[in-house]
Amino acid sequence: MQRGSDLVRTLDVQPDGPGRYVGRPDPDADRARRVVEGSQMLGQALVAAARQVPGRRPVSAWMGFLRVADTTSPLSFELDEQSNGRTFSGLAVRVRQGDRLCATGNLLLDATAADVIRHHAAAPDVAGPDLSEPYDLGVAGQEVRFVERVDLGDPLAPAGPPQIDAWVRFHDVPDDPALHTALLAQFTGNLSIAAALRPHRGYGQDDAHRTLSTAVNAIGFALHAEVRADRWMLYHHRSTFAGDGMTHAECRVHDLGGDLLASFSVDGMVRTRERSGRDAAQVL
Repeated sequence: MQRGSDLVRTLDVQPDGPGRYVGRPDPDADRARRVVEGSQMLGQALVAAARQVPGRRPVSAWMGFLRVADTTSPLSFELDEQSNGRTFSGLAVRVRQGDRLCATGNLLLDATAADVIRHHAAAPDVAGPDLSEPYDLGVAGQEVRFVERVDLGDPLAPAGPPQIDAWVRFHDVPDDPALHTALLAQFTGNLSIAAALRPHRGYGQDDAHRTLSTAVNAIGFALHAEVRADRWMLYHHRSTFAGDGMTHAECRVHDLGGDLLASFSVDGMVRTRERSGRDAAQVL
């Protein structure tokens, strides 16, 4: 289990030469599985980009996760500045662990501007955090509450629609906008595959890495507003497709007042485990 301060420390990548940042190993990660979540790498890349181009806010990012990264070894984030104009900066990012290329992506940062027009998708009409069910995902400093009672692990739990609404907030977050954005992004990989499994009785997240091989393959992320990750955020996960060993989810994040903070999409895989006992995710 990560303590709240350890999660922030993990996301807060440090300079390691021109255009390079290093993500420190997680001292409290699950030693049995030792797999870095793709959404953690996305959060770390967003922090690196904010440090590389100070004064600009990440507005769009896409990352594809090519190979598994080990939680016990440092990650190297290499940023290649594609453009740096008066309003926008474009960065390509490569994430390596030793000589292994683990992820690649592109990030767009903006100086922001005054509104010309404004609208946003409405928040789902759901119960607030005070009326929602607490759920422990094993990260200290992270508070999660499900709008509906959902048992993610039990394959015999009643089937439901392919969506999960969850309120999330983090405690003890430094007053650093990059880290608040990274914490929002870090949670994007947590529930999209669970939403895909939910309509299919007989499958649950406890099957992952046992009888099923699951992984997040890519995340597309758009940030619409300044984030306070220490205040309640409503994550609306809706799986729009599952088949051919793949899943797709289209998701939104709203604040407690209903304003839209971020949108994201997640492409994942759900496959039977290889007979060798290794996850397919480990040989991508």
